[in-house]
Amino acid sequence: MHKKTRSEESRISNDPLWYKDAVIYELHVRAFFDGNGDGIGDFAGLTEKLDYLQDLGVDTLWVLPFYPSPMHDDGYDIADYRNVHPDYGTRRDFLQFVRAAHERGLRVITELVINHTSDQHPWFQAARQAPAGSPKRNFYVWSDTAKKFEDTRIIFTDSEKSNWAWDDVAQAYYWHRFFFHQPDLNHNNPHVVKAVVRVMEFWLGLGVDGLRLDAIPYLCVREGTSNENLPETHAVVRYMRSVIDQRYENRMLLAEANQWPEDVRDYFGAGDECHMAYHFPLMPRMYMAIAQEDRHPIVEIMKQTPDIPETCQWAIFLRNHDELTLEMVTNNERDYMYQMYAADRKARLNLGIRRRLAPLMDNDFDKIRLMNSLLLSMPGSPIIYYGDEIGMGDNIYLGDRNGVRTPMQWSPDRNAGFSRADPQRLFLPPIMDPIYGYGAVNVEAQARDPSSLLNWTRRMLAIRKSTKVFGRGALEFLEPGNRKILAYVRTYGDETILCVANLSHSAQPVELDLSAYKGRVPIELMGRTPFPPIGDLPYLLTLHGHGFYWFRLAAGGEVPAWHEERLPPRNCRCSCCSTDGAACFASAWCRGVWPWPTASVSSGNAMPCHAL
Repeated sequence: MHKKTRSEESRISNDPLWYKDAVIYELHVRAFFDGNGDGIGDFAGLTEKLDYLQDLGVDTLWVLPFYPSPMHDDGYDIADYRNVHPDYGTRRDFLQFVRAAHERGLRVITELVINHTSDQHPWFQAARQAPAGSPKRNFYVWSDTAKKFEDTRIIFTDSEKSNWAWDDVAQAYYWHRFFFHQPDLNHNNPHVVKAVVRVMEFWLGLGVDGLRLDAIPYLCVREGTSNENLPETHAVVRYMRSVIDQRYENRMLLAEANQWPEDVRDYFGAGDECHMAYHFPLMPRMYMAIAQEDRHPIVEIMKQTPDIPETCQWAIFLRNHDELTLEMVTNNERDYMYQMYAADRKARLNLGIRRRLAPLMDNDFDKIRLMNSLLLSMPGSPIIYYGDEIGMGDNIYLGDRNGVRTPMQWSPDRNAGFSRADPQRLFLPPIMDPIYGYGAVNVEAQARDPSSLLNWTRRMLAIRKSTKVFGRGALEFLEPGNRKILAYVRTYGDETILCVANLSHSAQPVELDLSAYKGRVPIELMGRTPFPPIGDLPYLLTLHGHGFYWFRLAAGGEVPAWHEERLPPRNCRCSCCSTDGAACFASAWCRGVWPWPTASVSSGNAMPCHAL
């Protein structure tokens, strides 16, 4: 079968592993820009802002659900898999958006919720009216009792008391892992799997580059299990992948599996399931490391992360459209995170925190930049949530997760420049407080300020795109004595980059064992400044509070002109040197900067170097 390609698309590369180098920008169509003035963002508005996204430096757009929906769960309750919600435009508008994105070298990932549908979906309406045991009824999971699958946990503990809901029409209970109005599809039924694959093919045929598969650990069910990560589920995912690989080139599946790394690893299979998967446990531990001023949480979870197939990739993030999930932490760690980042209980939702990055960091730009430096340099493809590049705030007084889904803040004009509509018509009010409100935080102002977070983010993304080491390179942690410092080396081919981060609010020194790179010259990537070459001795750096460095360790790099190699006299006999003076490194004692510690002088002829 001839695979479908995009030879007519202008700036999309033909690299089958493009997702390994991707910088992904997550956005909600209705929150990004209103093109027709009705108070709701749409594809026409999104298309109008593609130049901004291209200039930002991202290369992949992840678009949240845009399908027809009763909107009881912000579009994650899909009522029609093959259409566009009328608030967002038409399929023609969607096609124009995809083409315009590709012309700018931007790939498009769309969300596909395959675990469940809306209870308004025609499949469910037909199922509830069909006889028990019939093919239409078996598109969903039914039971005569709510006692079935009692070993299965409830995910939305704040709103749901059971995973079963009674349906008066069917006179039976239906299974739902999320909200009661989102019945789970029965992926144990091959007819359901094939129907979902046809939906995938529909959107891939329209030019979509990747599909984010929502909530895939729960696809299949079996009595006596937790109904998560079942072998049957992996068989379904492998089948979906095989169909896509046969018919399309350079497409990608992204698994949303909020599990521990060893369980998520299985969704890569042998490179024959999903191409990418989220590293959920890493995200809260980056926040823990900042709060504790200790590298241990990050180092520990990364050491627990198994190797993945060469063709696969982790997706990493700081924030997204959901709450900052704390499912993959211990109870003590969750309590600590609540204490540090959500003292106001209104900021808590289910097992998570509904805040944006800037408020979580107390609007401290050094902390925000530090967190982003970790995001952009850790193994995986980073995801930036819309508005975080300018430090947008949130509104915890809005219901559910709406507080982090407010309109993008484009300018200090009415409605944050998001829409020309009357303010009361907006789908949600923009942020208006004096710190994070659109008068203080907006794209227009930051674009004019060279030192703004927006322009800093552009520079950082340009650096990241200049090398493949961050997306594809190996990771090695260094272990300096100062635990407030996180240091690691990324290597890919002949390229080596050293990353050093100060997790403390105060300035910190660190001595790094870089002897394996002796003779190389560290070149700081932001300013391209060469530092003194690496020798045998520990390499001393000092970092300001929440500061960081990215160094390219250049072999044969040019040494700073002001640098001098200081060696001891050949006849040096001081106690801090070896007998021939080779180990002397012009210490403070030897240079006479400090008083000589006479008590440490041996009974031999040793004396201070400066006295010779």
